[in-house]
Amino acid sequence: MRFKSRLALAVQGLLLVFSFATAAEPETPLSHRAIDDQVAVALAKWEVPGLALVLLRGNEPPLILGYGTKRIGTNDPVTANTLFPLASCTKAFTSALMAILVDDGKIGWDDPVRKHLPSFQLTDPAADSLVTLRDLVTHRTGYAGNEHDYLWYRAPWKINEVLRRATKLEPTGAFRSSYIYSSIQFMAAGTAAANRADAPWSELVRERLCQPLGMKTVAFTWAEADKIQDRAGGHLRNKAGKIEPMPAYAMTEPNPSGSMQTTARDLAKWLQFQLNEGKVDGKVIVTSTNLNETKTPHTVMRKDETVGPVYPESVQVSYAMGWVVYDYRGELVIAHGGVIDGFRAQVTLLPKRKIGFALLNNLHQTRMNIALGNNLIDLLLGLSAKDWNAYYLKLDADERAAKQAALEKRNAARMPNTKPSVALARIQGEYFHPAYDLGKVTLKDDKLHWDWGSFGAPLEHFQDDVFRVTSGFLEDQLVEFDVSNGLPRAVRVMGVVFQRR
Repeated sequence: MRFKSRLALAVQGLLLVFSFATAAEPETPLSHRAIDDQVAVALAKWEVPGLALVLLRGNEPPLILGYGTKRIGTNDPVTANTLFPLASCTKAFTSALMAILVDDGKIGWDDPVRKHLPSFQLTDPAADSLVTLRDLVTHRTGYAGNEHDYLWYRAPWKINEVLRRATKLEPTGAFRSSYIYSSIQFMAAGTAAANRADAPWSELVRERLCQPLGMKTVAFTWAEADKIQDRAGGHLRNKAGKIEPMPAYAMTEPNPSGSMQTTARDLAKWLQFQLNEGKVDGKVIVTSTNLNETKTPHTVMRKDETVGPVYPESVQVSYAMGWVVYDYRGELVIAHGGVIDGFRAQVTLLPKRKIGFALLNNLHQTRMNIALGNNLIDLLLGLSAKDWNAYYLKLDADERAAKQAALEKRNAARMPNTKPSVALARIQGEYFHPAYDLGKVTLKDDKLHWDWGSFGAPLEHFQDDVFRVTSGFLEDQLVEFDVSNGLPRAVRVMGVVFQRR
């Protein structure tokens, strides 16, 4: 069937709505006019160019809806078949693949990691001797958290090199006692599974999941995505607050933690597979026991200043295996988000209600998906309405204000009229970290420049032996040189201390 909403047309200028047909119509079909209203308000308030939405509820025909445009300034509409990056929503595909391999007897959840990935190491001897596949996909190793994302994000090396470098990292939390989100650990899990199955991770996901589910439009790298004409373009909000195109992060290698791209139409199959506990058209793709293990709470996510505001209605929030499990206004919710340059994704399951939906949009870092997701749950379950757009917009504004205040406080505390304790020519040279390897400081036209991996950062003097990055991904970060007895000994940059070679 095909539906159109006059309200969405009026507000957004363009709305395409699609659904799958089934043999029998439900007795009380979902009113998609109410969904249109929610989406139209959300897109307008968050200034998101385009959105694809897929929704399943009970035995009703899945709804697949496209809103807005793939690229700002065009009339190219988002459709049911528009390709979007899933980013970290890829992780649930990796854990589902692992569940299949557990069914096959090829791996066990509690197998030592080195049984399947011999090169894997942790620097803490106790953790290293105990770490299992389950630990990797539940973010409880204590290693390689978000502060080390630069080891993989836009890195000029392949995943095997990421994993090699990660073996040199020190822990940032206690083993099996703290939640530390780590894409690198998921890369290790996907690589271990691929090693044991003797096939590349992407081929396994395609053959064991995508093909049996009927997911026909799936890309694992940007080169694959480039071959698909109907795909969305990413956007960001610039310093002036205007929405503009954002350069893509062209992932060149399939990545078990976040490289998949697909369409709303194909995600309907994925949602159905999850709600049917691993069955497709009555055929068992993975046993419910092992699929449900991926959605079982393992690691408590403390409701601290980071997690708490995102889940204000929740008593408990936990991480499973590629899924976050929490209560929302008395309902069990299993969900995961994904963020990559220019895009945000959200996949949500309410298994006891047989409800699942996915939201794919093309604006960087927006919290619209969370706000709209909560509004949809309230609508679907008949709960009292709450203005989640207002709540998360304020949360965003408060975070920006706090960041700006901290920056202004830092700059106000700067001591003017200081200078480096040594000549700039003495600061240039090579600096080394066991995991990050070599970083270089060069001097050109009396200006220092930091280079590491894919990141080049021009530096300007801030105070004493501290410099400020003036542009690029590291903009406004401080680069601090440790100088003693007239010699630079180390530099702190990206939160990492590099020792002078």
